[in-house]
Amino acid sequence: MQDFLKSDTFREMKGWALSLLTAVIAALLIRAFIIETVLVEGSSMLPTLHNNERVIMYKTGYLLGSPKRGDIIVFRTPKDPRISYIKRLIGLPGDRVRITDGIVYVNDIPLSEKYILEPATQDYDEQEIPEGMFFVLGDNRNNSLDSRYSDVGFVPRENIKGKAVLRIWPLYKISIIR
Repeated sequence: MQDFLKSDTFREMKGWALSLLTAVIAALLIRAFIIETVLVEGSSMLPTLHNNERVIMYKTGYLLGSPKRGDIIVFRTPKDPRISYIKRLIGLPGDRVRITDGIVYVNDIPLSEKYILEPATQDYDEQEIPEGMFFVLGDNRNNSLDSRYSDVGFVPRENIKGKAVLRIWPLYKISIIR
């Protein structure tokens, strides 16, 4: 046994084991603090994102900066933090948001939304977004559980997990998310 512990084979095995351990720790740290893959479930983000696509979520992007209008974010729902949704950020703290005749207005300015599947068929009365909260909508306005509904409502800043930045699955659709 003493000879084996001093052998080149043992040193090589030890080197491989340390390399493997380092790679596993690095992967866990990257997943915990920097990026994570997210599965898109459902059709609420059509036509931008489709059911069963996988995207990379950048977790640290909002540590130094704030979420911006138009970002596609992943967040834990306020009612049940075990559930995460992916939606487009429409309103920032202090903004006034309303939907009238299918047009989304933020602070009385209509948004130009080339990314939506179709305009919303239901109006949404003007609401001011409280401090520390955000307003999100799915791009498929008529099939999305989002800030218009009490099950989601305004999203607290601390519930935002990160920004969806890259579609990675299916492989033929790899692209930057906008």
